[in-house]
Amino acid sequence: MTSTAVAEILPTLIGVLVLCAVSAVVLSIAGVRERFGPTLAVLRAAVQLAVIAVILTGVITSPWWVGLALLVMLGVAIGTSVRRLRWSRGHLLAVATAIVGGTVVALAAVFASGALAPTPRYLLAIGGIVVGNAMAITTLSARRFLDAADEHWDEVEGWLALGAKPIEATRPLARGAVHTALVPSVDQTRTTGLVTLPGAFVGAIFGGLPPFEAGRFQIVVLAAIVAAGAVASTAVVRLLGGIEQRPVRP
Repeated sequence: MTSTAVAEILPTLIGVLVLCAVSAVVLSIAGVRERFGPTLAVLRAAVQLAVIAVILTGVITSPWWVGLALLVMLGVAIGTSVRRLRWSRGHLLAVATAIVGGTVVALAAVFASGALAPTPRYLLAIGGIVVGNAMAITTLSARRFLDAADEHWDEVEGWLALGAKPIEATRPLARGAVHTALVPSVDQTRTTGLVTLPGAFVGAIFGGLPPFEAGRFQIVVLAAIVAAGAVASTAVVRLLGGIEQRPVRP
């Protein structure tokens, strides 16, 4: 690495370390468990982004390599979500179906409608964003549903005793879990341009796109996130809803 490159990256490293230190100190003072978790997550992200930046130099123009990259993203997303719910075959099936289903539906709608050209560059860009958000929404939906089922198990048992099917007994809890999980995405979409400037929009402008084109790309991304989240959240609570025994909280 040249001295010029070191001079350019040094302020970035200092800034990131300062931000991580702020996070760790504040969480330590507050007595929060896993106070160094966010810091370790940032450091891990830095390493992963450095590696992926090198890999993408040759990947971004090849449909086959882009497809492989998306499969890897899906695998990591599914594994991450399952770990948050406690490992089981049922959780794995529910999470995998939700994340893959939400991603496929959203990307199919984007490219089949002509909203974006079906190029490897666009597929990788929007695919990575959609997979990440589908993972987060799936995890939130499933955790909220399992927590609610545990909290209200007496009510669920009452419905089961009256002859209701498990999916019917847990339906109100599933609806509440989906609503709660979608709140962050809906709020972010609703306030885009007023409270936040999304990364895809800013990155597209920095990449040389006119503001109008950057805005067009961003609204497609937001719509895809909402669609993927709706599919993923409803799918995961549906698949988890057929429970006949009190669930163990994640």
